Amino acid sequence: MTVIDISPSVMQFLLAFIVVAPLLGALAALLPAPPGLRGRNPDQAVLRHGVTVTGAVLVAAIVLAAGFDHDHPAMMQATTDISWIPALDVRIHLGIDGISLPLLVLTALLTFLCALYSYFKLPAGPSPKAFVALVLVLESGTLATFAVLDLLLFFLAFEMVLIPMYFLIARWGGDQRQAAAWKFILYTLLGSVVMLLGLLLIGLKSGSFDMVALATDNGRGLTTSVQVIAVLAIGLGLAVKTPMWPLHSWLPDAHTAAPTVGSVLLAGVLLKMGTYGFVRILLPVAPDGMRTFAPYLAAFAVVGIVYGSLACLALARTGAKGDLKRLIAYSSVGHMGFVLLGIATMTPTGVNGALFANIAHGLITGLLFFLVGAVKDRYGTADLDTLAGATGAALYGRAPRLGALLAFAAVASLGLPGLAGFWGEMLTLFGAYSPAEGLSRPAFRTFMAIGAFGTLLTAAYMLIVVRRVCMGEHAPHSRLSPDEQPQQAPRAADGPQPAGTAGSPSSGTAGPRTATTPKLADIHPYEAAAWTPLVVLTVVAGLWPAVLLGLTDPAVQQLLAGGKS
Repeated sequence: MTVIDISPSVMQFLLAFIVVAPLLGALAALLPAPPGLRGRNPDQAVLRHGVTVTGAVLVAAIVLAAGFDHDHPAMMQATTDISWIPALDVRIHLGIDGISLPLLVLTALLTFLCALYSYFKLPAGPSPKAFVALVLVLESGTLATFAVLDLLLFFLAFEMVLIPMYFLIARWGGDQRQAAAWKFILYTLLGSVVMLLGLLLIGLKSGSFDMVALATDNGRGLTTSVQVIAVLAIGLGLAVKTPMWPLHSWLPDAHTAAPTVGSVLLAGVLLKMGTYGFVRILLPVAPDGMRTFAPYLAAFAVVGIVYGSLACLALARTGAKGDLKRLIAYSSVGHMGFVLLGIATMTPTGVNGALFANIAHGLITGLLFFLVGAVKDRYGTADLDTLAGATGAALYGRAPRLGALLAFAAVASLGLPGLAGFWGEMLTLFGAYSPAEGLSRPAFRTFMAIGAFGTLLTAAYMLIVVRRVCMGEHAPHSRLSPDEQPQQAPRAADGPQPAGTAGSPSSGTAGPRTATTPKLADIHPYEAAAWTPLVVLTVVAGLWPAVLLGLTDPAVQQLLAGGKS
């Protein structure tokens, strides 16, 4: 069944266009704009170019999804297979199935929303031309990662995103951006070197770099020792990008320093590349090696779930001077732990849960970073103590729609039933309850219990964030007299106030405490345009999970069966 009937040749063109168009758009962004398209402001012209290119890619991705045969989601569709390096049998092999299609559409959507947001709110930094070009190169590399079916092409696409993300952090980031960018590039490059060795080992020992052929062979052409070495090498590189505890330490620094759109793309798209590699390459190509390391992967995953949640609780407590962006980054460590736990079960239930959690995390955490960026723009800081300190009614009273949306994203992130975050975590825990044959059931049930405890910790820190940032806190007991306190407390917490604001020196009024709290700008139209799709999809995925699971389940079943449905 397809939504619209599209010929195979058009499907091939659409997939090739989706991968190549952002790269061509990046080159065009660096060239002088044609006279008729320059407009009054060259900077706005190049930003408009970014919106146009990412919008065209998103439209192509939606059309591709509409033309996808949903009756056969396990079959590779829109395939292109051209010989590239005959001596190594390396081919330009593209294709999508029910596993890669949702990630492809998610990437196109988030990049378009980031381009739209940047058109109105460009982060401070060098030339907008360079910014747009880097975002488009980043999109091309990410889309290629989910579309290529050759191991060496996968590695090239995997590496293609590192340099643009490095420069986005280093040149358009905030405090400590240089150190964070270097940490990001060093961690990921070192992991990639080890991963390349594992990919070459598989290709040379099996005689093929074709991911479809290798998945169909299901490891029969590789000895167990080769599989174990390959899983160790490739898994380390993928684990850094995921990121898996204890290889996660680059992530909080990168998120804290990155501009808003950089954080959205890093959390919503780049982290998915690592977990996708586990599912697309290691599970079908080296099943014996994965079975050897699955208990260790699950153990690291649940430690990451608990560690990330405890780190968030520590940052959220009063007086900790925790950064809200850093807290959301640590929450990603916990959420990606659920994805790794689902993969480690090596069961259709667990892997489907991992893929669902991947998409849910991209939607929800992408929205959270958009919102945290908006809060930081309004307050001038993301420090939780400043946001929660003597601020009257906090966000609910000062920017009620923004506060309500932040609360929505927080409860979606903690896994509230009816929203997207619930299904992935539940399915991964179900998968851990009954892991694949050959895995220790008592061990995985222990991991399930620890993971379930992590969901409680997640709820705890997210509710603390909502209470402190959205509702505010009572100011500590002050030694000021009752007459002085209402007038001075708001100024200490809020800093300079706009002229004419109630309670400001120029307004001529003091009034009660609630009257002296200045209003903040609520959601702007461009923010609503960028955030609404994420809200809608979070609700849709939560209420109708079968839409996504209907795509992934047949493909996962075939992948785990070695290409046999």
